[in-house]
Amino acid sequence: MTTLTVFVVVVLLVAVERLAELVVSRRNAAWSLSRGGVETGQGHYPVMVVLHTGFLVAMLVEAVVRRPDVPAALAWSMLVAVVAAQALRWWCIATLGRRWNTRVIVVPGLSPVRSGPYRWLSHPNYVAVVVEGVALPLVHASWVTALVFTVANAALLTVRLRAENAALATLPSTAIAQDA
Repeated sequence: MTTLTVFVVVVLLVAVERLAELVVSRRNAAWSLSRGGVETGQGHYPVMVVLHTGFLVAMLVEAVVRRPDVPAALAWSMLVAVVAAQALRWWCIATLGRRWNTRVIVVPGLSPVRSGPYRWLSHPNYVAVVVEGVALPLVHASWVTALVFTVANAALLTVRLRAENAALATLPSTAIAQDA
């Protein structure tokens, strides 16, 4: 099996993971909306979908077109970073429970979650996104995709974080929500 084949399998596994996220997200968004949840930042959501879908496609195209030599140390270290990013992402999902989704939806009256990785970081899921954005393409030395996605994602995260922080500011800041 070639390194390119292994890379394609890894990217396909990440794509399946993303589809699983969407299933969880849709269910959780419906839960939030049924409890009076308010969605904000809808304007950037289609851009996010296109960027993240294009990211998966672009790194595969780059790997096939460029056929780079991939140092084993780079491939393995980046694969470890990808796995760590996935673990952090699912820790965030588990911590937020029904309140996690890919949109910006807050349920009025629920306090922000301050447990799990949210004890240390305001937006740990975005740390996972940034790490994955660099590491996944570099598993097969697709540095152009890593660079372009990182720059585009930084611009998107600027908008996303502004929307998310404004939405979270509407929630009460006392007591950790136990009913999530």
